[in-house]
Amino acid sequence: MASRFETATLAGAVRFLLKAPGIVGQVPRAPGAHGTALRARVLGRTFLTLSAWEDRDALYRFARSEPHRSGSRAAAAYMKESAFVFWTVRASELPISWADAERRLAERAAER
Repeated sequence: MASRFETATLAGAVRFLLKAPGIVGQVPRAPGAHGTALRARVLGRTFLTLSAWEDRDALYRFARSEPHRSGSRAAAAYMKESAFVFWTVRASELPISWADAERRLAERAAER
C-alpha cells in the first residue's frame, strides 16, 4: 500500500510530522505488518507512506488501533488531500521502491 498526504498549511505539515513517529513506531508491533516507510517533504507539505501487509484486514485493524485512529482523525482538520493505492506482490518482491510507489500514486491521481 502507498499513500500520499498533503496538508493545507506548513503548520499542518509540522503537526503531521510530529505525530508520525508514534504511528510509524506502531507498525512493527501490528499483527500482519511486514514493514513501513515514511517520506516527509515538510516544506512541500507532502508525506508519502509505503507499507506491506499480510492482507487488507491486517491493514484495517491497524488503522482502527491507537495511535493511528486518533492521529488520523486529528489530521483531518489540517489535511488538504489524501490518496491511497493498494496492490499485491509476493514477499520476494519486497521491498517496493519509492519510484514504484510514486508511479502508482500518480496513476491513481490520473484516474480521478
